[in-house]
Amino acid sequence: MSVEAGHEEISILKEIAELLNEGTDTKGVLSGVLQKLLHVTGLQTGWIFLMDEHGNHHLAADAALPPALEADQKYRMCQGTCWCVNKYNNHQLNKATNIMECKRIEEAIEEKAGETCGLTHHATVPLRAGQERFGILNVGSPHKTHFEKNELALLEAVAFQIGTALKRIKLTQREQETALVAERNRLARDLHDSVNQLLFSLSLTARAGVEMTQNTEVKQTFHYIQDLAQEALGEMRALIWQLRPHGLENGLVSALKSYADMLGLTIETKVTGAASIPGKVEETLWRIGQEALANCKKHAQTTKAKLLYHTASNGVALTIIDTGCGFHYEENASIPSLGLKNMKARTEALNGTFQLKSTPGSGTEIQIHIPF
Repeated sequence: MSVEAGHEEISILKEIAELLNEGTDTKGVLSGVLQKLLHVTGLQTGWIFLMDEHGNHHLAADAALPPALEADQKYRMCQGTCWCVNKYNNHQLNKATNIMECKRIEEAIEEKAGETCGLTHHATVPLRAGQERFGILNVGSPHKTHFEKNELALLEAVAFQIGTALKRIKLTQREQETALVAERNRLARDLHDSVNQLLFSLSLTARAGVEMTQNTEVKQTFHYIQDLAQEALGEMRALIWQLRPHGLENGLVSALKSYADMLGLTIETKVTGAASIPGKVEETLWRIGQEALANCKKHAQTTKAKLLYHTASNGVALTIIDTGCGFHYEENASIPSLGLKNMKARTEALNGTFQLKSTPGSGTEIQIHIPF
């Protein structure tokens, strides 16, 4: 490699490093660095797949895809599998691979799905930081069927920088989540120490006012103030529970039983299995359980509920059942309320399954299963 070429490569890496170091949004970072990489290398097209621990991929960034791959909202890039993804999942892709024929392009040609602009091959590079893997970077150009060693080395260096940036963003997001929990706990303490005490004092004052006056209208006014204060006090306690889940350190079921007691519900519990569950899963189930019990209190027209909780080495299942009024619901219908939609979204965010069963007069059953 000539001195001039070496200086050019260093310049490329420096520009990309600056972009990666400044970014905090994964999508923006990947899109920006891909555009920069194509510009400085003279390549014309590229895309980045991020992969999860189950081997599922999603298109995180792309640039100048040919019409055949761009069509139908990039359907071919988002569905199915291909040789580079398979190699990655089989741990056969450990460094920049010179050229791989593109299965997605070949299928598009066979099916006459659109113009491919002469793109037939691409180089593939894994994205990683240490032992942690994030996905793959694919780049190519029309009619280009070979990458030189220095080109592969450059792509590998850039891929390592991308992997390091993804790791940094991931750690930053984790720190932000930790800070959010700390702030939530602080807010809960403040609410408990100030607003909660004021509402309690207002309730006592209203009770004293009832006893101090003989005027019927004034008594009714004080009774009304006392009822409002008690209702607001109940809402505030529920809010504090949602902000800061006291009792979760004693286990999820214990926390949900305490929350049910606070709502005035009688809850029957059945616990099976003895496996421990990750903290994130436990907090998610706690939030879902809160929402389900609150719905039971507000809408089910019953004060009784049943909770089934099962843990195993490969996952956890939580079922909450009430024998209340129920409602019309079909399995293929859209979920009717925001609270239920939130429960489903929380479950699916952890690759879990959410099932809802309800019929008028027969109560409601919510089943949650989250795999490990």
